[in-house]
Amino acid sequence: MAAGEEAYTSRSLQETPTWAVATVCFVFISLSIIIEYLIHRISNWLKRRRKIALFDAIEKLKSVLMVLGFMSLILTVSRSFISKICIPNEVANSMLPCRKTLDSIRTTQDLGYDQIWSFHGLHERILDDENVSPEYCDSKGKTSLISEEGANQLSIFIFVLAAMQIVYTVLTMALGRAKMRRWKTWEKETLTVEYQAANDPNRFRFTRQTTFAQRHINPCTDASILLWTKCFFQQFFNSVAKVDYLTLRHGFVATHLSIGSSFNFQKYIQRSLEDDFKIIVGISPFMWFLVVIFLLVDVHGWNVYLWVSFLPLTIVLIMGTKLQVILAKMAHRVENQNSVIQGAPLVQPNDNFFWFNNPKFVLTLLHYTLFMNAFEVAFFVWVTTQYGIKSCYHENREIIATRVVLAVTVQVICSYVTLPLYALVTQMGSNFKRAVLEEQTTNAIKQWHAGVKLKRKKQRLSSQAAADDFPENSNTISTLDSSSHQRPTLASFEIGCAPEIQEAGPAMPTSVAVEIQMASVEKKLERDYRVI
Repeated sequence: MAAGEEAYTSRSLQETPTWAVATVCFVFISLSIIIEYLIHRISNWLKRRRKIALFDAIEKLKSVLMVLGFMSLILTVSRSFISKICIPNEVANSMLPCRKTLDSIRTTQDLGYDQIWSFHGLHERILDDENVSPEYCDSKGKTSLISEEGANQLSIFIFVLAAMQIVYTVLTMALGRAKMRRWKTWEKETLTVEYQAANDPNRFRFTRQTTFAQRHINPCTDASILLWTKCFFQQFFNSVAKVDYLTLRHGFVATHLSIGSSFNFQKYIQRSLEDDFKIIVGISPFMWFLVVIFLLVDVHGWNVYLWVSFLPLTIVLIMGTKLQVILAKMAHRVENQNSVIQGAPLVQPNDNFFWFNNPKFVLTLLHYTLFMNAFEVAFFVWVTTQYGIKSCYHENREIIATRVVLAVTVQVICSYVTLPLYALVTQMGSNFKRAVLEEQTTNAIKQWHAGVKLKRKKQRLSSQAAADDFPENSNTISTLDSSSHQRPTLASFEIGCAPEIQEAGPAMPTSVAVEIQMASVEKKLERDYRVI
């Protein structure tokens, strides 16, 4: 700055026109009310359409926004105190994200500047003369832990990251469901006469002659390495074929329902994805901890972000390959069990096919993949908007171009390859998901469960009171109490004649007559009546 040039000073509210303060305040309040109103209308629309899972996702979104609000409030209130935390200059000049060159000596006391370190493409930061934090640390020969401007920029980055996570998740689910739209046509085909004739249970065929076996069984893939190599490339070419959908649907229906039922497998997958969406739209505490780690290792010369950008791509490719391997192993198991089959190939759902015998682990990997990819895009957007395209963060254009291309590639693969595979193959676990029941049925069972628990509690209290008055009749009362509360089976749901249902809660609707095998339902009823 020239000697005669006036130093830049910011104006406080005491020196700002009232019309300017009122205008800015009116705009922010109006935008906040409009956003809140839109979220409220979307929530009401989802409730009317009985999209409970998506409604829960909106509630999860509200919680994310609330966390962001708390973060912003804490940073705003405490940034003046944080800027007064002084650290030695040697520590302050270590692990910098940009290459440092000394353009001038310290001129804080003379001109009101902080240390003027010129970063490539980064403008000089002028400090307000009225800001006492730099003077406080300068008087001690130290440097602020983080300036007020830096705290404000950090708050903006956190907001951009959360917004990008939501946008990435919504975009991935939307593109994935667009890819799976043709499954609706495949589901309708299962009701046609041609499908019934092609899968006639009285028709005998060699297992290797079925389309499913020809697609996944190959003598060259008996070795594990060759199998994984084949599945790696197969995921890019028609990752979910029609025969895969129909075969896995047949295996799911035969295992959890009754063969020949009119169960809509495509709608079940759609409801399952809606349940998964409310999980991956959020940001867990461990993910915020990852953000801290990523910001810590962003040191100039390490190029950590370049290697981090390869992690989402690697995870997505491994997940897609693993899901294709599961399909191939199902086909091999069918062939090993029977060389000749009747009707369609019957695959057996089993948790052993998945990592750690847990199909939900795939959803966890998908969640963290989307988050890391969102972090890459959010960091690029934040740096570009805050410091410009020529900032020190972008001094290596080749690395920046590579990171952007990888982010777009992961988005495409995750939406069109991995998500459809995940939606179909993870249904092949040992247990079905709660989405197998319609929302109306689920709510009815929950109401019935709550009513039965309340009635049992009341009867237990009355039995204890009666036992105190008439000890000799306690055994008789206990016998009657246990006999009058036998666990109902699905048959009692179907005919609506369970005595507990009619006494303790609303009558079960006829839609509860879901064609689930009795054994599967009774196993879940044994766990404290938790069908879902």
